[in-house]
Amino acid sequence: MGIKFNGVSFFYEKKRKNDIVPAAISDINLSFESTNEFITIVGHTGSGKSTLIQHINGLILPTKGEVLVNGVSLSPKNKKLKLKPIRKQIGFVFQFPEYQLFEETVLKDIIYGPKNFGYSQEEATERAKKVAKELNIYNILNKSPFNISGGQMRKVAIAGILAYNPDILLLDEPTRGLDPKGAKEIMDFFKKLQVEEHKTIIMITHDMDLVYEYSTRVIVMNKGKVAFDGSKKELFSGKYEEFHLTKPTILKTIDYINSHTNYNISYDNYNLADLLKSLKDGDFNE
Repeated sequence: MGIKFNGVSFFYEKKRKNDIVPAAISDINLSFESTNEFITIVGHTGSGKSTLIQHINGLILPTKGEVLVNGVSLSPKNKKLKLKPIRKQIGFVFQFPEYQLFEETVLKDIIYGPKNFGYSQEEATERAKKVAKELNIYNILNKSPFNISGGQMRKVAIAGILAYNPDILLLDEPTRGLDPKGAKEIMDFFKKLQVEEHKTIIMITHDMDLVYEYSTRVIVMNKGKVAFDGSKKELFSGKYEEFHLTKPTILKTIDYINSHTNYNISYDNYNLADLLKSLKDGDFNE
């Protein structure tokens, strides 16, 4: 059934008589599928991105309107609302999630999440080892999470969420602080989850290169409202300038090549590897 925002507004401050308090988000109407979407949410600082996704798993509840998660209303008016089942379905990877590590070993840190959501010790351990192999951290399971590299710490924190197998993943700037190699590893892994396991990924990022390479849909937030909701090709064919967003590096490269040659390389190249393949194959409509 997915996620629906029906007329959602949220105020961080309580409105007093005759006061004008700006809404953090205002009159949001959106739908997200529970499978097979990779959505990026972009916009300048203060545009409402984080406030928006915090509504999805009930970290904050609407001041006005309601959020429906698989038919369950996340609203203060829902007196029977239980957030734990919602949060089992929706995993939230915060900025710098490694700051939340606290156990003696990597393995214990990863199994904490699934055990909290009802998995047995045996099931949680099995899930933890499976995810650790996929993230290439299996060889550090018995180490302290505080004696490993920053990139490995990020993977451990992410593994702790993936181990309880949520349907939807919320990512708040997941590559911030990572080197380019570590960032690509993490992003390729999330894309694999979306494609092969049919999960929905909803990611906040300021990096337009990530938006263009990985997303299937882009939402632009501006002053607490949805200013754009559509395809990345539509956004970066011109609309991005309205929102003062940066053009992705790959598109700048394509523009440069096209303007200095007789080539007409398509914007259907989403990263450098795609572009090099197009040039090698002669797919540039000279």
